[in-house]
Amino acid sequence: MSETAVMPRGDAVAEMVDGMVRTDGRNRRAAETRRKIIEAAKIMIAETSEAPTVVGVARRADVSVRSVFQHFRDVQSLFVTVVDSVRADLVIPAATSSSRPLEARVDTVARNLAQLYDKVVPLKVAAGQFATHPGLIERGRDARLQARESTFETFAPEFAMLDGAAREELADAIGSALSLDAWIVLRRRDGLSFERAVAVWKRTLTALLSQDLPGAKA
Repeated sequence: MSETAVMPRGDAVAEMVDGMVRTDGRNRRAAETRRKIIEAAKIMIAETSEAPTVVGVARRADVSVRSVFQHFRDVQSLFVTVVDSVRADLVIPAATSSSRPLEARVDTVARNLAQLYDKVVPLKVAAGQFATHPGLIERGRDARLQARESTFETFAPEFAMLDGAAREELADAIGSALSLDAWIVLRRRDGLSFERAVAVWKRTLTALLSQDLPGAKA
């Protein structure tokens, strides 16, 4: 392909650097507009726990409604992009070492999950109207599988005491008890403080991991 064929047209300005076309002004402006739209939506969701309208996002981002639709075909695709952006910003703690005392592992797991979930509660609540969106369903499933794998790793000694069926049941119980939905119930419905909600999770997790479990190996 010739150099002319890849050069930008119109009001775009580019220059060749080491044989590559540097991103032109038009592309930079488009990228900045997209960034502003996503950031505006993120802020609005954090403030209201509601999915914003395209008109509202355009006003908050100080762009036209047309600009929003140039980057996102509908409010659903914008919301999924916001979800991905929020997930990219999160720092996911590494799995806690299974060699630590059980009490320490329980405390770390409960607290790490709580801190993580507190940041995404508004997004989860706002996602309610898009609950059947395939993209959100897929992302939710991936997050649950990641949490489940971390549970197996962190509590490997406790799981090692169980047979196959009991292992799966315990993992299901922990996943349900320490889910994002369960955290929303504690924080939003019941109005518990962060520390009180963490204490509830620690007590629940400790009870689930007790050694008198059905299916324990002889």
